[in-house]
Amino acid sequence: MKSPILQTLPLGSPPWVTADPFLFCVHHDDKYPAGNEHMGPEASLEGRNIGQDFGGKDGWSMYHGEQVPGFPGHPHRGFETVTLVRNGLIDHSDSLGATARFGHGDVQWLTAGTGIVHSEMFPLVKKGEPNPTELFQIWLNLPAEDKHAPPHFSMLWSQDIPRLTFTDAAGRHTVVTVAAGELEGRRAPPPPPRSWASRPDTDVAIWTIRLEPGATWTLPPAKNPRANRTLYFFEGDALKVADHAFREHQIMAVQSDVALQLEAVGSAVEVLMLQGRPIGQPVVQYGPFVMNTRAEIQQAINDYQRTRFGGWPYKRDDPVHGREEGRFARHADGRIERPSR
Repeated sequence: MKSPILQTLPLGSPPWVTADPFLFCVHHDDKYPAGNEHMGPEASLEGRNIGQDFGGKDGWSMYHGEQVPGFPGHPHRGFETVTLVRNGLIDHSDSLGATARFGHGDVQWLTAGTGIVHSEMFPLVKKGEPNPTELFQIWLNLPAEDKHAPPHFSMLWSQDIPRLTFTDAAGRHTVVTVAAGELEGRRAPPPPPRSWASRPDTDVAIWTIRLEPGATWTLPPAKNPRANRTLYFFEGDALKVADHAFREHQIMAVQSDVALQLEAVGSAVEVLMLQGRPIGQPVVQYGPFVMNTRAEIQQAINDYQRTRFGGWPYKRDDPVHGREEGRFARHADGRIERPSR
């Protein structure tokens, strides 16, 4: 009998290997300490390569931040970023004048399209207590006809994201969070209009799956049998997939057209699933630009040097909002939205 597991790789350090239509996946899980008066860490930064700190010293990194952890203003063209914040907050600012603060289960879906500069900072708003921050950032490619789409972001607030609980025969639970796609008639909030995920036949799905210790759950087949499906076993002691037991964290490319039983062995287990019909076009990447040809990459560099993709309307490269500010989004057209809870 043919194995439903097509390929495995050790999970390793992020970024993790992805399959078309995805380009990149990183898991940030930082145990930040209490925040100081600037919403940076109330801790010494000695021994860190400030501005390029990815070492995870003391369980956390500053990344490209110098005062507040995160990623100050940087450009993108030709793809989308999907940011799932499981814990903590992100302050977003971009070259179109849009800003946001989101987190604690929210998802931001940004179509960079023809070009945008954005900043993603991790404000440590709590004084006197830790500020754990955990998120996935996933890059989803755009087909050639949409690589110059107007930039656009959608906020998928936590309250609107489906979370389905399944109970197995032994009474153990599995919770599936549907950031993209559909499961048992529950559909995630819509992505931006020019996203590859907005097309009805691409079957893009981004799910996180948490199985209680000993729980079993059957992952249903994809709706589109051409979809690539990848499982990232990133948390827990061991995971059984069909008849295969994995005691090390793994990346698994699996058949998308068959049901697949998952079982948490030992502790609770967490899995990220990325799925989608491949775009099937050439990918040429240069840092934050992803196009189809080298000539288009050179044009992206020239355009960014000439226009800065709209400029930068802020005094700092790493703006953050006030400590007491709640979750919100102000779009480029001035429209403001806030989650109801």
